Amino acid sequence: MSAAKNTKSTAFEGFSEEERAAMKDHAQELKKAARRGSKQVDLEPDVLAKIAEMEGPDRELAERIHAIVKANAPELTPRLWYGMPAYAKDGKVLCFFQPALKFKSRYATLGFNDVANLDDGTMWPAAYALTDLGPDEEARIAALMKKAVAEPA
Repeated sequence: MSAAKNTKSTAFEGFSEEERAAMKDHAQELKKAARRGSKQVDLEPDVLAKIAEMEGPDRELAERIHAIVKANAPELTPRLWYGMPAYAKDGKVLCFFQPALKFKSRYATLGFNDVANLDDGTMWPAAYALTDLGPDEEARIAALMKKAVAEPA
């Protein structure tokens, strides 16, 4: 007699379509960077083009985040990171804006990498959910940007 087959799949489903698209975006970004070599190129037009492709609330949030970063951390360099607007310090991504629609999330995200000087004790937020930006949120993001780029005390 043959053994009953297990109908429950245990196979790894892999990356989502959105994750694969983000990885392809990042591969293209790396290829462009390699072609440029050591030449410094202004990537802000690429970031603005990516923001312009966004829809509705994501585009509005990204435009405002971009303006806040430019006003409060002008030393950061705009660039794309996994197809998302990002801002780098000394070539390393410090923060990024992840649109809600990119991964079919219910909110957009403003995330910070370890380059950001946001340390506060032994635990601190490294990402913030965004659904809207009012004056209070804009002021908080401005303060975060200033702190993130400041030299550690």
